[in-house]
Order: sequence, then structure tokens, then C-alpha cells
Amino acid sequence: QMQLVESGGGLVQAGGSLRLSCAASGRRISDWAMGWFRQAPGQEREFVAAITWSGGTTYYADSVKGRFTVSRDNAKNTATLQMSSLKPDDTAVYYCAAGSGVGIRSDRSYSTWGQGTQVTVSS
Repeated sequence: QMQLVESGGGLVQAGGSLRLSCAASGRRISDWAMGWFRQAPGQEREFVAAITWSGGTTYYADSVKGRFTVSRDNAKNTATLQMSSLKPDDTAVYYCAAGSGVGIRSDRSYSTWGQGTQVTVSS
């Protein structure tokens, strides 16, 4: 059974950057698409970014395109979300997840989730 642990969240000023990491254990992530989602208080969880099992294709929400970069290192069993030009609207709990890759933008496509890491962007 796979476990995912996110790290790297914190408080940053608008315009700043953060790098979120997702470390997997129990199983290799190499067979799985990896996704990042976020949930702000009072809002539904939303798709942020995803990367296919090989790393060959990436997907982004329109709201983060050009500012966020998703990557993975299958050898290290990790996935990463590099966030730049952060805005107060990016404030949320960020989750990484592993899934089949079918319907990669839908949270229903993911079977394993981390506990989340808080990102707070001050204005």
C-alpha cells in the first residue's frame, strides 16, 4: 500500500515562491500518474496540476499555468510542485495524489492521497 507525504508548505508573500514535495513509500510511483490538488476554506477541492507516469505529459489548471511546474523523479519516488509568482488566491491546503491517469484532472481518478500541506500567501 502506498503512502504519500507532502512537505514544503508555509507562509510566503505575494510574488514569492514555494516548492512542494511529495514523498511516496510502500510502493513505487513509477506506474502511477501523480496529481496535485488544493482546497481553500469553504471551497471544494480543485485540480492544480498532474504529470503522467513517465513524466512525458503535464497538465495544469488555467489559474496556475505559467506559474507552477509539476515534475517527478521516479528513481527517488517523489513528485514536486514548484510554485512561483504566488497570489493570495493560491492560499489553500495542497494535496498530492497517485492515480491511474485516466481522467487525470478529476480527483476521482486518484486512489491514494497525502495528508496535505498548508500554503498561505499574504498580500
